[in-house]
Amino acid sequence: MAAAADSLLKSGEVSAMIRQGFLSPSSTPFSSSRFSPQHPSPPFSSPPPSSSFSSSSPSSSSSSSFSSSSHPSPLTPPTTLFDMIARENQAHRPSAEADHNEKRLRLQERIARVLAGARPDWGPGDVELSVSSGDGFRVSMGVHRRVLAAGSRFFAENLGRRGGVVEICECDDVEVYVEVVAMLYCGDLRRRLCGEGAKRVLGLLKVSAAIMFDAGVTACLEHLEAIPWSEEEEEEVVSVLSQLQLRDPVAEVLQRVLVESSSSSRADAIFLRLLAGVLQSKDEKARRDMKALMLGLLREDNAQTGELTDRIDVSRETLYHLCHKCLSSLLVSVTDAAMLDENRRDDRGNLMAEIAHEADNIQWLFQILISKKIADEFVMLWAEQKELADLHGKIPSIFRYEISRITALLCIALGKGEVLVSKEARFAVLSTWLDALYEDFGWLKRACRGLDKRMVEEGLCQMILTLSMVQQQVVLLRWFDRFLKKGDECPNLQRAFQVWWRRSFVRRFVGEEEGGGQYPSDLQIVVCDQSA
Repeated sequence: MAAAADSLLKSGEVSAMIRQGFLSPSSTPFSSSRFSPQHPSPPFSSPPPSSSFSSSSPSSSSSSSFSSSSHPSPLTPPTTLFDMIARENQAHRPSAEADHNEKRLRLQERIARVLAGARPDWGPGDVELSVSSGDGFRVSMGVHRRVLAAGSRFFAENLGRRGGVVEICECDDVEVYVEVVAMLYCGDLRRRLCGEGAKRVLGLLKVSAAIMFDAGVTACLEHLEAIPWSEEEEEEVVSVLSQLQLRDPVAEVLQRVLVESSSSSRADAIFLRLLAGVLQSKDEKARRDMKALMLGLLREDNAQTGELTDRIDVSRETLYHLCHKCLSSLLVSVTDAAMLDENRRDDRGNLMAEIAHEADNIQWLFQILISKKIADEFVMLWAEQKELADLHGKIPSIFRYEISRITALLCIALGKGEVLVSKEARFAVLSTWLDALYEDFGWLKRACRGLDKRMVEEGLCQMILTLSMVQQQVVLLRWFDRFLKKGDECPNLQRAFQVWWRRSFVRRFVGEEEGGGQYPSDLQIVVCDQSA
């Protein structure tokens, strides 16, 4: 039996079997032991109360109590399951203890160097400071009462005149606590913190605040104010400073992240300025980069809120003011292109660039409107551009295909349900711009980077199928004739045509005209004569 038990012990299966419920520990007798620290203390993240602080003379230092309910005979080999588990766990203890010992020696050597460099003539410390963490790691050091009391109001209030033994338990990070003790001996804290990152300094700040080490708190705050932060560090800095509820120095640190109310009220004016700068830029690469940047930030804002109330409060009027302005500029450029004669061929390239520039601006503004969920008004605005649509057919395709890209993007958005408008508005857009889109579709496929013709065709199909049956018939019969003449130069709307055909001739849902056009209902109303 002993051999079998040793085999299980070596394989590490005993504790696993108990954890998985195959063995019951309650049926096995065992002996228990408990270690109770004599002077418990709260974690260092908040100032420990005076009642949890212990101080005694070195001659009467605290001792730990160890109690055991039973003492097995040394001649009796362990036979209980818990004894076997204990032996199994002991196999893993040497490496952990070795790591703790190495870390403890390193910290004790560090504090010894600090003490030796501070005032060598002071001699050994008169206070034994013991710091321990929740996992049992403990470091003890001899420090000087005069230094602790001079730098820390907490130690000044709680240390006796003769010093003694101080225990601080359940610390989150013993190494950080030892570093703060070393800071108490340092004359130039700013120099000492030079090179430290935000996360490290936040740990030192929390301990300094916990022991009321005012000079340490000030040094940490000044360091945080001066160094750069990553976005993750920024959130942690704001969180820690909010929890500590420190006074004046915190405002200086948080100025880089807190927006004043007067600044937020000017958001619309700032946004208008930025948009106008992008729309008017002549450097195509810089303009393209800034368009992508601002659109990405707006989409990020909308995704984070998940609501119609964005953090970036830019008015609908501002965006549509820019839309009207760009449409007016586009109309002027297209009018000039339509009137261009053979003697002004030098102006051809400039006009092409102006039309493409303004059309691209409108496409970008439309994407912004979609991201802010206020693009519904743009649908009717685009449908009303009949003069622009008439001039569109009078200029070469190389001038105009970027204008048709606006229609393509709008159809994709409507087909996906990203913009919700009435069927009259949807039909009006197609009535004004669908023929122009048919004419330019070949150019769109070949010349427009980033435009997927399948997405355009799918958006058109979905959009058409949201119209009334009468409107579907008008649009799809005209497409049928166009597709027979143009082939691949025309969008392929066969899927929409098939659905319309089945709706019209296969799965016919015929409305009844009886009942004066009222909605059909299976409900029956029975009037009972109460006098009967």
